[in-house]
Amino acid sequence: MEYKILDENKLINVNKPSRYMGREKNAIVKPFDQVEVPMAFAFPDLYDVGMSHLGSKILYEIVNNLDFSSMERVYTPWPDFEALLRQEGATLTTLETQTPLAKFPLLGITLQYELNYTNILTILDLAQIPFYAKERTQDHPIIIGGGPGAFNPEPVADFFDLIVLGDGEIILPKLLQLYRDLQREIGSRPKRREFLLKACLLQGVYVPEFYQPSYDQEGILQAYRRTEAEAPYPVKKQIVADLDEAPYPETMLLPFGEVIHDRAMIELFRGCTAGCRFCQAGCIYRPVRERSLELLTKQAELLIRATGYDEVSLISLSSMDYTEIESLVDTLLNRYGCEGVGLALPSLRVDSFSVDLAHRVQEVRKSGLTLAPEAGSQRLRNIINKRISEEQIIEAVSGAFDAGWSSLKLYFMIGLPGETDEDLQAIVDMAEKIVSIWRQKRRKGQLRISISVATFVPKPHTPFQWFGQISQEEVERRQRYLRSLIKSRQISLSTHDAKTSFLEAVFSRGDRRLAPSIISAYQLGARFDGWTEHFRFDLWQQSFEQLGIDAHDYAHREIEQTAVLPWDHLDSGIRKEWLQKEWNLAMACQETDDCRFGPCSLCGVCMDYGVANDLKGRS
Repeated sequence: MEYKILDENKLINVNKPSRYMGREKNAIVKPFDQVEVPMAFAFPDLYDVGMSHLGSKILYEIVNNLDFSSMERVYTPWPDFEALLRQEGATLTTLETQTPLAKFPLLGITLQYELNYTNILTILDLAQIPFYAKERTQDHPIIIGGGPGAFNPEPVADFFDLIVLGDGEIILPKLLQLYRDLQREIGSRPKRREFLLKACLLQGVYVPEFYQPSYDQEGILQAYRRTEAEAPYPVKKQIVADLDEAPYPETMLLPFGEVIHDRAMIELFRGCTAGCRFCQAGCIYRPVRERSLELLTKQAELLIRATGYDEVSLISLSSMDYTEIESLVDTLLNRYGCEGVGLALPSLRVDSFSVDLAHRVQEVRKSGLTLAPEAGSQRLRNIINKRISEEQIIEAVSGAFDAGWSSLKLYFMIGLPGETDEDLQAIVDMAEKIVSIWRQKRRKGQLRISISVATFVPKPHTPFQWFGQISQEEVERRQRYLRSLIKSRQISLSTHDAKTSFLEAVFSRGDRRLAPSIISAYQLGARFDGWTEHFRFDLWQQSFEQLGIDAHDYAHREIEQTAVLPWDHLDSGIRKEWLQKEWNLAMACQETDDCRFGPCSLCGVCMDYGVANDLKGRS
């Protein structure tokens, strides 16, 4: 098939042409026709977002370091560039060699966020690749999914040939090697089915067409039936046991224009065992695996010298829990602070230790302070297993004021199991207490407290997966109630859109019957649903109504713990019995210790996978 390549001179007609040009510093370019197994990697969001994603950077370096393979990038075109491609009749191409996506034997698409699903279709459509895997021919790429959304990919499963669960550092090279071996055997592209049959035998590989759901007369999911005897059940995730042995970029792509997180990044550790009962990442990324202090300081040195960045972000789900965080911060500040290189700690615990360390970090570069109590009352914090007291919060804030902060952002969630209006009142009461502390200290300047309130979304593989999201009307009522309680001018409130949160819940808990609604919404014009300026809820309503889909049932229904879930055939490593136990403890307002620092909670991942928490600072 012939594909028209857009004349680069036409980019003058779009906003930020640098998003589509490629040729960034540190880009790796291998001639497409000289690579045995070239693959494209698509991030289904804007370039500015995708270029800030650490996982993409890790895979980019791993694949391009293979002598027989390459990875080229593509991002979802902003609507102005999509319109230009359609106007010119041009296909979507990669940034590195401007090769049409449809020419690649393999195309990876990361599943980071449910509201990116229509962006996946934008990429496939502009690449002239059929949406459904069953409609693709031998000449089309094999579409590979991955990322956190892989742990319930069912709403988009029919769009993918295979999906990888867990750490891509291990799985992706094995898939590429398998493809190469089969290609060498026959001297041409492997047959799709032959490749998929062999790929599904690799741990962490899920081939959706080999698992067919069945429903009863009322439309309730009953089971997943394997259509191939060799296909494993359940599909187990892949885990990197020792992160010190895992590849990590020694350099990073430098964009021409500004992106969301334009800084060097080092990953301190992977996984989290804090046990917040609403948090999917804390479940699917277990166990905790740290990188050594020596390796992290070496990686920071390489990245600073290779990129020229003046800020290094210390990345993990809870950076303050790194066992040698003080030594790491002191080492990096002592070495690079005099060069004007600062550090960023994107996730802080709500305690005085975190605030003290954040103060030391900000001696190089100042910013506001962000803390996440998540719930206003102690009762509700016990329910969600956020093991902090109000005394700890007040002590941390008091220390922050003493250290010179006057801008504070507090993250909370509404719609959590067991929440009442008294819990909402407790959010504002906490903010008012913080204002009182400021006044008692008689600090100079203007205090600014920003309360950011998200809406709880039930996520698969968490103790709260069975609990239905509260209705949109109730979300909006609670938001109005919160706003009515705020009297101080020093306190501001921002809330997440109830309709956006509803749609996220629909696809978070959804199954394969939702795929037609995604296509329908896309055809009606849905794009960039995670972006406020582009979100069109009316298009989704129209799509659901036309197809007779009860979206409210997906989002709001409380599910029996004995029910078959759309993700039951995908093993995150967490036993279902443990999730049920955690739900019962939540309803009893009881907490569970972090197994990094206390007894094993018997979640199952260490026992079933043979990979335990790896705390380098305590070995």
